[in-house]
Amino acid sequence: MIGWLYRAADLLRRRTLAEDHGRLGEDLAYRYLRGRGCTVVARNYAARSGAGEIDLVAWEHGVLVFVEVKTRSSGDFGAPDAAVDGEKRRRIAIAAREYGYRAQVEAAKTRFDIVSVMLGSPPRVEWRRDAFRVRDI
Repeated sequence: MIGWLYRAADLLRRRTLAEDHGRLGEDLAYRYLRGRGCTVVARNYAARSGAGEIDLVAWEHGVLVFVEVKTRSSGDFGAPDAAVDGEKRRRIAIAAREYGYRAQVEAAKTRFDIVSVMLGSPPRVEWRRDAFRVRDI
């Protein structure tokens, strides 16, 4: 029964968000992570300084995970996660530092992941845990 409801919601979301691939991808990534035991605590967190944004913030087994979601409708322009370049990582790290400070979570208990979404029928979702580290930036 619940599976049918999710499929109906997906069809409705695809119609209303047909041109907003990013939002659709974030919705799919959100549900994907929740289905794998993560507790999503924030969506589209923007640093007060305006320096960066984090698509999803979640807890997984005592680790605070900052997730960048990249969505593509086809593979014509390469893998979605390849679009997370050094500048994007730097901006995510700035927002993550601020979030961690506010949540009083030490940096050693955080991680940066990338979720790639390829829209299709059905969509394909890939989760790269520990995709990059702050010291790599």
